Amino acid sequence: MAAVRYFVKDVERSIQFYESLGLKLKKNMGPIAMMDLDGTEVWLSGPETSGARPMPDGRKPEPGGWNRIVIQVDNIEGVVAAHKEVGTVFRNEVISGPGGSQVLIEDPDGNPIEIFQPRM
Repeated sequence: MAAVRYFVKDVERSIQFYESLGLKLKKNMGPIAMMDLDGTEVWLSGPETSGARPMPDGRKPEPGGWNRIVIQVDNIEGVVAAHKEVGTVFRNEVISGPGGSQVLIEDPDGNPIEIFQPRM
């Protein structure tokens, strides 16, 4: 099994956001929720989880950064339109390359998500 941990400020809000991208809630344990993305788990880790505790050098895990999950879609323009309508933050506009089209959005806590539509 593979899993990705995203640090979030509000687990319930994040569950709703990720469900809008097609992820399925597997388990909600309050301070952490496990979502499923085609067999890969995305752990939404709130501030009360053990994974959010400060490191020995004082650094504290927090949302944001550039590492990201990639969600493959069939209709990138439709996903973009739906998320612009609800005020999702976009880091860029849709760009196209040799493999397809992509755009970076942010979850409610600033974690990046790449929406990708492969070239047909």
